[in-house]
Amino acid sequence: MSKQPKKKNGSSGQTLLFIISFIIGGVGGFLVTHYSEQITQDSTLVETVLIYMLEISVLIIGIFLQVIIHEAGHLIFGLLSGYKFSSFRIASLIFVKENDQLKIKKLKIAGTGGQCLMTPPDLIDGKMPVVLYNLGGSILNIILSTIFAVISFFTASIPLLSMSMLIIAVIGVAFALINGVPMRLGLVDNDGYNAFSLTRNPKALKAFWISLKANAQIATGARIKDLPAEWFEMPDCEDLKNSMVATQGALSCNYLLDTKRFVEAKEQISYLLNAESGIVGLTRNGLICDQIYLEIITDNQREVVEALLTKEQKKFMKQMNNHPSIIRTQFVISLLFDKDSSKAAKFKEQFNKVAKSYPYHSELQSELELMEYAEKLAL
Repeated sequence: MSKQPKKKNGSSGQTLLFIISFIIGGVGGFLVTHYSEQITQDSTLVETVLIYMLEISVLIIGIFLQVIIHEAGHLIFGLLSGYKFSSFRIASLIFVKENDQLKIKKLKIAGTGGQCLMTPPDLIDGKMPVVLYNLGGSILNIILSTIFAVISFFTASIPLLSMSMLIIAVIGVAFALINGVPMRLGLVDNDGYNAFSLTRNPKALKAFWISLKANAQIATGARIKDLPAEWFEMPDCEDLKNSMVATQGALSCNYLLDTKRFVEAKEQISYLLNAESGIVGLTRNGLICDQIYLEIITDNQREVVEALLTKEQKKFMKQMNNHPSIIRTQFVISLLFDKDSSKAAKFKEQFNKVAKSYPYHSELQSELELMEYAEKLAL
């Protein structure tokens, strides 16, 4: 039976996140309460309820607005740093370029409210600009939150408007700190952590470049198996302690899977998951899905598969249930592990439905081939 994957301890980041959230929440709560008392002082019960409903609406709008601002910051400062547009995602809506045309697709990634991915500039002497691209979101959050705060100050005579601007400003500051102060946050590392890591580690920088470059190629229709093999060499064990380098290690496993080198892929995934690495939770759980698939199509040992299907893993698969690789894993579990062809057929239907709006066609082709391989084993 394979060892249980080791996890990188991210408790310090979670603690720091709690402290920042507590301070900002306390300050924001005090200011909003102060404004609310002024606004509702002479209001009827109905008016008071409507005012509080307005505050909640402003809060929701403010969060959505600051997500857009944050990702726009990555885009703007990325372009200023020599990067080119690849994709821009808010919640589950993603804008991608297809044949020089901007298309709207759907992509949901657990633990993220949005993401701006860009094609990186060429490496020059092993270097490229990374700080502004990574911290651009937090920078724009701070800039526009300052503007919202100034508007709040100068509209004090209009309490509802002033309070609304203040709420949006506070949310922006929260976004800037939570994303800009280096932290490891559960499924992902934040922007500050990435920027700090990349400026200190040349191998991490190269891994970051490969990750963005590969994503940009895949976005234009390339299969990962068709990209340069040297991009996907498994890094040394010591280097894997860095989260960016560990991501390159995960890409190495994806490369082996797409080239149908199943035994090698299984060995490399096991090696990576059991190494003392900086691999983030989102990538780790994705690799465990691949590990489950590979175990089922090779040895199909019940105790191994059941050990991999932990409560945490099942939760992740539920959160990412519309991602092609997760559907493929659920499909093979149903078809070859549970021997439930009817349930497997439903996952195949779900895959076909998701495929209509999924942004990366080459990934769909790869996942479909993996499903077809499993179907041949079932005959």
